[in-house]
This record gives sequence, structure tokens and C-alpha cells, in this order.
Amino acid sequence: MIEARTPQFWRSTLALSLGSFMVFANIYTTQPMLPSFSETFGVSPLVASWSLSLTTLMLACSLLVYGPLSDAIGRRGLMLVSLGGVLLLTLALGFVEEFETLLWLRVVQGFLLGGLPAIAIAYMGDEYSKPALGVAVGIYISGNTLGGIGGRLVGGFMTDLAGWQSAFWVMSLISLVCLSLLLWLLPPSRHFTPKPFRLCGVLGDMGRHLRNPVLLLAYLIGGLNFFIFINQYSYVTFLLSAEPYLLSASFLGMLFLCYLSGTFASALSGRIARGLPQPLCMLMGIAIFMCGTLVTLIPSLWAILGGLLINSFGFFFCHSMASSWVSHNAAFARGSASSLYLVFYYVGASSGGFYLEPFWQQSGWSGVVLGSLLVLALTAAMALRLWLRPASTEVMLERVEPPGPRRSGPHSACAR
Repeated sequence: MIEARTPQFWRSTLALSLGSFMVFANIYTTQPMLPSFSETFGVSPLVASWSLSLTTLMLACSLLVYGPLSDAIGRRGLMLVSLGGVLLLTLALGFVEEFETLLWLRVVQGFLLGGLPAIAIAYMGDEYSKPALGVAVGIYISGNTLGGIGGRLVGGFMTDLAGWQSAFWVMSLISLVCLSLLLWLLPPSRHFTPKPFRLCGVLGDMGRHLRNPVLLLAYLIGGLNFFIFINQYSYVTFLLSAEPYLLSASFLGMLFLCYLSGTFASALSGRIARGLPQPLCMLMGIAIFMCGTLVTLIPSLWAILGGLLINSFGFFFCHSMASSWVSHNAAFARGSASSLYLVFYYVGASSGGFYLEPFWQQSGWSGVVLGSLLVLALTAAMALRLWLRPASTEVMLERVEPPGPRRSGPHSACAR
């Protein structure tokens, strides 16, 4: 097993973090372009946001495929093939002239973008020792935040400098570098045990994960937090591009430098989790997220930026804990368990705009804050429930039906 802070640990973790950077940079390149899409193509803010929402929705759907498939055929090759497809589609996006074509390409790209997020943490669960896993997941999620920042900076600056198409060309070059380094640095799996792909077995594994409250609550916490977090950023771009702020696309891209606090929080989370229960850490992260959301109500650009910094710290601190919690507490089919977490996560991202849109239309940014706090209060209650759960139930449902040959007989789903 790979132990923490060994040369092999740093090589593998850097490789997966670069892949994570590539994925999240490609996902969020369009976010600072949303006001430009509205103006160029004559679409509403909600429709413009589909360039992000449809991508994350398809990414969520793809996770249901990649996780179980990686359990059957392996992790490394599947990650590399999916990222190769992402690279080609990023290049193609720079040549589109119609918004409908852009949306279709983003849908296909979303499916391919799911390959690495669905598999990376399962790969770590196979290859890393438990002490190393917590540290590695925190560093890996730092790659998520840096990728989100980088993609938005590229999208914002290149839109102002040479038009939004140029942002995709630059992103394709960055993706080529990341993919080449991943191919070179990431070692083959050594502790992976293939599991034959059987649809009824996959559905059974997922069903047991979903019936386990220890995992289900973590899925809901991650999904509902992201439901709010990412869509706050979509609406704040419209807030800050209008009077009295009038920020350009370049400055809207720089807005996402607030994610740097999330990068720090992700890297810090593994150390803090050694001394505190992970559910308590999730609750702390949600409380920080709520405080930051309230700070954004102050009608000052600097206060809004400060609130977003606090938000990012709290959100990514909780996200690191929740995703690591799933990998720790899945007693079998870790690829499927991690995929389900990310399905909830990205379905939340793609649907949060529909929830917050009425709040925005009715009361502007203060309405978005109110809608956010209602959901965050719910996730805080879930984290509290996880913290106070009886210790004996931690992985009880995971172990009721230990993995192994499925039963056959007249009452078996596989026998029908």
C-alpha cells in the first residue's frame, strides 16, 4: 500500500491532482462567460447557465457508468481514455457558432468529464493506506479548487482579450499538458481486484449503499451543499456585472480566486480529521459556509468577496470530509460508493439554479441568500445526525450482505 509522504505517494497524488485540475478547469470555463452568452446569443441568464448545468448533469449521469465499470475493468486506463475525449471536445468548442451546438458539445463533454472524478478516489481507496488516504483526498480536492479557479480565469480573461472561443483553445492546450503528465506520473493499480460486471450486482451494490444511512447522509450533505455553493457563484456574476459594480468578464473570472481559501481548507482537512470526528468537521464546515453567506449581504464589493472567501473555505472543508467519509465507510464496491457521492454532488450542481431562480427573481441577491440558508440548515441537521449516531451502526448495513457470489434461486433478481 502507498504510505503517506513517500515518493510514490507524492507522484500518484500529483498525477491525480493534475487530472482533477484538468476536469474542473474544463467544467467551469464557461461560468464567467455567462453574461457574454446572454448578450451574444440573446438568451436569459437561466438559459445561459445551461452551458454549465447540462455539463454537470451529464457528468452526474456518467458516474453511474464509470464507477461500476472501473470496478470491473480497472481504474487507470478508463481515466486516461475519458480525459482524451475531453481534450478533443474542448478543442472543438472553440469553433462553434451557435449556442445550441455549444450546448450539445458540452453535454457530450460532461459525460466524458465524469471518468476521473468517478474513479480517482476509488483508485486511492485501493492503493493507499487509510492514514495516507485522508491526506491524499484533501490534496486531490485542492486540485478541484485550483482547476475551478484556473478554468474561470482562462474563461474570463480570454473572453475579454480575444472572444470566448479563444478560451476553449487555450484550455485545450492546458488539458494536453495535464493529460501528458498524468500518463507519465500515475502508476498502474497494484491492489485492484476486478469484479465481473453484472448489472443486477451493480444495482444491488448501489441499493445497499443507498440503504446505509451512514453513506446516504454523506451523499445528501455533499449534494445539497454543492446545490447551493456553485449556483451562488452563477448568480453573483449577474449581481456584480450590473449596477453599481459593473465588473467585466476578466474581473468576474478573478472573482473565483476566492476558491483559494477552499484549496487551503481541503489540504487542511486531513490533518484536522485526525483529532476530531469527521461528522463534527462537516458540521463546522457548514456553519462557516452559512456565516460567509450572511456576510455577502453587506452592500460592498469587498464584503461580498470576503463572504465568498469564507464560503469557499467552509464548503470545501465539508466536501473533503464527506467524500473521504464515503471512501472510509464503504466496505465493498468503493467505485460505486464514490460514484454515488458524486452523482448527488453534480445533480445538486445542475439543479440548484432552478431552486434559486425564483428567489433571485423575487428578491435579488438577498433572496438567493435566504434560499441558501434554508438548505444549509437542513445539511447542518444531517451532519449533526451523523455525529450523534450510535457507533455500532457505522457500517452495519454495509456488512449485512457481505460482497461475494450473489444468491441464485426463485427470489433472486438475477435469476429472473
